[in-house]
Amino acid sequence: MYFSLVAQMASFGWKRKIGEKVSKATSQQFEAEAADDKDVTNEDDANWVHAAKRRKEILLEDCVKKSKELKEEGANLAEKRRYREAIQKWDEALQLTPEDATLYEMKSQVLMSLHEMFPAVHAAEMAIQRNPRSWDAWQTLGRAQLGLGEIALAIRSFQMSLHIFPMNPEVWKEDLSWARKLYEQQKATKTEAVHTLAKVKEHAQESIPDYDFESDEVVAVCAAIAEKEKALSEAKTVVIVSASGTVETVTEKEDCPAAPDETLFIRAR
Repeated sequence: MYFSLVAQMASFGWKRKIGEKVSKATSQQFEAEAADDKDVTNEDDANWVHAAKRRKEILLEDCVKKSKELKEEGANLAEKRRYREAIQKWDEALQLTPEDATLYEMKSQVLMSLHEMFPAVHAAEMAIQRNPRSWDAWQTLGRAQLGLGEIALAIRSFQMSLHIFPMNPEVWKEDLSWARKLYEQQKATKTEAVHTLAKVKEHAQESIPDYDFESDEVVAVCAAIAEKEKALSEAKTVVIVSASGTVETVTEKEDCPAAPDETLFIRAR
């Protein structure tokens, strides 16, 4: 009985130890497999990210290439004065490369050729937002502002262009010089208008001269007017036209022998 109990204990202990070893081995195997799966998953994720990044790069390259082709097509159309078609090409290019400042600057020039100054100013401003260091965008903006009559703003834009590219003779001799000349003319016109308005206002505010209504001259004039009106009222005449067409002029002072029959005469007023 003792031996049997010992055997049972030994048997139990042996199984327990074997179980611990089996569990440990199985656990290690699972951990190893999990590590392998994790490595494979990480590798797959890295490959997917790399592939997605590469596809994006290829797509961007294709967009830039297509945008460049559309830009050149638009430039050729603009040289042929087919401005609307050129704008359409550049708008398509902007869908592919919306940050291309050159496209907006070229579009602004063509809009000025179409005398669409407000859209031209907007396009030039969009170009400057994307590339504030673009001297030609500032020059184009100044020209569009001149077209709107914004001379002071145009001068500032030309100055910004020269600040970026000081050796540009076109901006110095043509754009800025012309803008300053217009500014001086505008200033002189405004000054003349202000002076004219001041004179008109001064003339309108002049007081009416005071008259002495009791003076001899005024009394004499009033008396003469009264005498004239009195003479006219005394010499009032009446024109009478008979039914037969006879015309008779009678003063109100004369005594008519008989009152005319209203059925036979018409009084002319």
